[in-house]
Amino acid sequence: MHFLGRAANYKGSEILKHTFAFGTKKDSEQLRAYLAAHYGTTLDHVALYHNGRSALTVAMRNLVPEKSEVIITGFTCFAVVQAVRAARCVPVYADIDRETLNFGKDQLLDALKNHKDAKAVIVQNTMGIPVDITEIEEICNKLGLILIEDLAHCTGVRYPDGREVGTVGRAAALSFGKGKSIDTISGGAVVFNDENDKPVKQPEKKPFFSETLADRWYPFHGRMIRTFSYLGLGKVLTGVLLKLGCIERSADSRLSTTTRLTHWQAKLVLEKFQKLPKTGRKPLRDFYFVEDREELLKRLKKIGYVFDEIWYETPVSPARYYKKVHFDEKACPNAKKVAEEIINIPTYYKKSELTPAYKVIKEYMVDEED
Repeated sequence: MHFLGRAANYKGSEILKHTFAFGTKKDSEQLRAYLAAHYGTTLDHVALYHNGRSALTVAMRNLVPEKSEVIITGFTCFAVVQAVRAARCVPVYADIDRETLNFGKDQLLDALKNHKDAKAVIVQNTMGIPVDITEIEEICNKLGLILIEDLAHCTGVRYPDGREVGTVGRAAALSFGKGKSIDTISGGAVVFNDENDKPVKQPEKKPFFSETLADRWYPFHGRMIRTFSYLGLGKVLTGVLLKLGCIERSADSRLSTTTRLTHWQAKLVLEKFQKLPKTGRKPLRDFYFVEDREELLKRLKKIGYVFDEIWYETPVSPARYYKKVHFDEKACPNAKKVAEEIINIPTYYKKSELTPAYKVIKEYMVDEED
């Protein structure tokens, strides 16, 4: 069977390496130094955190005045909204383009018409699909908006103009969480690209032991869940592991700007960073718009493709947090429609492995000309 999520991107040797990884403070300092050199800044402008939402919060706290409006994409996860609110700012949703799943120049300008006092813009590059950053950068420069790049999905990707993501804005926030572009189950970093900005303090507080244990064993537990899925018991095992605290849903991760990345995860992050292609990497997932998505997912599962972790079943996911984000569906009709129709395909499998899945998906694809 082929899986989307459940640590399916971890192979056998990678599971063992992750579970028994060891690191020291030197590994964390080496990662900070590498990020500083990679993004062209200084060591005191880089800090490592237990997760990406904490890093994004720090980026805003250091650059954006409290109570400011911050433009974010209308197709995102609760973690971004949580980070904006933790920075004591107000999230403003910009609608998206169906081809890129991000806002472009037109959508950004539309959002700014009703929110002229906005102070910052967060670019997400959803699923690793790069926006036309040149146009967005021009708007930000013209209006004095602070541009922050969220690299959770797109570390190592290059924009159409050739620049690498993370090198354009005043700050970049990275996430090393489950299924992200750099995946060590949890973790994050903030990089301030303007050396005139105030230095950021590296937190020293360790994550809770339960958090570290869950991070270490998640790839192994993911393998167990996938194995039990063959017997139709994957959801049962997932529920048991959640109840016991052995695993944690990504959206439920604790935001803490005083908790650092573990040293062993820092070591793994650096190794994965060094393996990124120099010319830019492919997107995390391919996507298609389909009708009768639930029926399609059931058919795919019958032929061995468990692709139900689509990330965005609501414009701001997961659905269990949707009512809390106060999303304006009328202002973001494209995002609402996309969330109803989208299906994601992992890019960590070979194309040939997915041929049967593509044949089924083709039967359900939305006719964009209608």
